[in-house]
Amino acid sequence: MEYFYAPPGSVTPPSLTITGSEFTHMTHVMRMREGDSIRVVDGEGNSYDALITSVTRQAASCRITSRTRGLHEPARALTLCAGMLKNPSRFDYLVEKACEIGVMRIVPLLTERTIPRRAKTDRWQKLCIAAMKQSGRCVLPRILEPVTFREFISSCEPRALKYIPHEQAKIPLTPDRPAGDGPAVVCVGPEGGFSDQEVALAQEAGFQPVSLGARRLRTETAALVACAIVLLDEQCTPG
Repeated sequence: MEYFYAPPGSVTPPSLTITGSEFTHMTHVMRMREGDSIRVVDGEGNSYDALITSVTRQAASCRITSRTRGLHEPARALTLCAGMLKNPSRFDYLVEKACEIGVMRIVPLLTERTIPRRAKTDRWQKLCIAAMKQSGRCVLPRILEPVTFREFISSCEPRALKYIPHEQAKIPLTPDRPAGDGPAVVCVGPEGGFSDQEVALAQEAGFQPVSLGARRLRTETAALVACAIVLLDEQCTPG
């Protein structure tokens, strides 16, 4: 079934409306018409099966036939904090794939070894919308504005499971974690990794240095591997 995005303001049960770029994609790319069935997600955890009832020049009206809460979403809310990269396309890739595997929030980090780059928050949020639909999720991951490593560490939720992959760490990151559905945080450095001072600061804030194996990984690879391990075996609502 084709997925489309409608922000909460466009959903007024028992109906919803598809407009803007989603409407253009629906009618000009997918060639969908009255009577076709679609699935619509609102980015806030709701997934609707709907039937297209009318199509005008600028919008499609749909009748909601069913609603599911939390479709394909993991039980544990995972935040990925990643050092901004020199190559913008690599950070684009990181954002897109992190959304696909179930990350809930992405925080671009400014670290000691970060080379300053202009943040593309709007572009990254659009990538999240596409990734949310492609992967069948119903929660739109949030992209925060860049913050310094120290700022993020000081504001991190105390009860969260906190991991910081580091090449000198001895303890491997495994799916074996405390039971429950509390939040988790994965913090990955930029090219060159975190400084020793930053790792020490993270440990003081409750982060566990973990190993991702013997091979040295790029930032985007390390981030996706770590997030996948943390989310492994998380129960999702099937659809």
